Amino acid sequence: MCAMSVLIVEDHHFQREYLKSLFKAEGVHRIEIAADGHEALQWLDKRDFDLVLSDLMMPELDGVQFIQQLSLSKRPPRLALMSSSSRRMLGSACTVAEMLGIEVIDTISKPAMPASIRSLIKKCAAPQPISENAPAPVLVFHRQQLEEALEQGQFKAWFQPKKALRSGKIASAEALVRWEHPTLGILLPGQFLSQMVDAGLEEALLFCMIEQTVEAQFNWQNGGFRVPVSINLPTHLLNDPTLPDRLHECVLRLNGMPSKLCFELTECSMTELLSHYIAGVCRLRMKGFGLAQDDFGQGFSSFYNLVKTPFTELKIDRALIANCEHEESTAVALKSIIALGQHLGLEVVAEGVENHAQLALLRQFECDAVQGFLISKAVSKESFSALLQQEGR
Repeated sequence: MCAMSVLIVEDHHFQREYLKSLFKAEGVHRIEIAADGHEALQWLDKRDFDLVLSDLMMPELDGVQFIQQLSLSKRPPRLALMSSSSRRMLGSACTVAEMLGIEVIDTISKPAMPASIRSLIKKCAAPQPISENAPAPVLVFHRQQLEEALEQGQFKAWFQPKKALRSGKIASAEALVRWEHPTLGILLPGQFLSQMVDAGLEEALLFCMIEQTVEAQFNWQNGGFRVPVSINLPTHLLNDPTLPDRLHECVLRLNGMPSKLCFELTECSMTELLSHYIAGVCRLRMKGFGLAQDDFGQGFSSFYNLVKTPFTELKIDRALIANCEHEESTAVALKSIIALGQHLGLEVVAEGVENHAQLALLRQFECDAVQGFLISKAVSKESFSALLQQEGR
């Protein structure tokens, strides 16, 4: 007997009873039914449920409106959606739910089959995965605190491996900032980075990351490993035409190799003039640095930008990786983007890979490399060295 509690939201009487019988056949007996979204919300006001299984097409309050109302709850339950509509329609409804902070654990095409309900119960019983993008509490820091932390070397470059799918080994890494705070412990970028931006300290942080990255590369090289590393570069910093020169001078002064550094152009902002952007990225490439189109699939990224900018790497946004194994339209788009990037001569990297099904699909589509929580979280340079030693030269 299964102890989970389920709320079924379905406007057709026969479908409600049929679904109830499927759950009972799998040992689930704590089941309530609602004929529409309004009745479901009344049930949710009375008690908590482990799972809400909701139809998408319902009169009065449809499935999407129900999701919007559900998001107002202090602790929304895990949700599964079902419909006789297209998979794309279900996928769009899932996107709405995820944007509103509701976890959708499955989508089911109607009529539901016993195997679908069995699979749904297993997913609901499984522990929730730890996401590398889980929101962290935001803390408030004054500019002086941030400047002192920079001066004292508290901001550290940690490194997340990018694993080549052909060899199965670490091919490169991305440098990600962590604040090793003396009293608060390890702080993630979401807890301080926006305040660095507001304080005008992004460029100082960029050079700090470069210095630590070059130092780490020397340490790895002494162990027999040459590891290219990518570093996030806020696009609006290219408004300064001297930036490519100063970045190049910094790396040469540190005896680093520009060809072993790749700047990922982040989309937190854009240059005042498009010409500043184009000129900046061209000059970075002319000086030997690699360039990655970051977060391809959202924001300012576009096919035009991909074709007209001298990128060496294409990073597929995690939003296209999430649920790619369940959504046919997303998988088709993903396959096309990988093929496009490779036809343009770019190294294609998928970020945000969190499960084996996503990894298998990316391998099937012949993506070049992957990074994400499934491969490894970002680690200190010493821990990264240990990962390299485990794989061997």
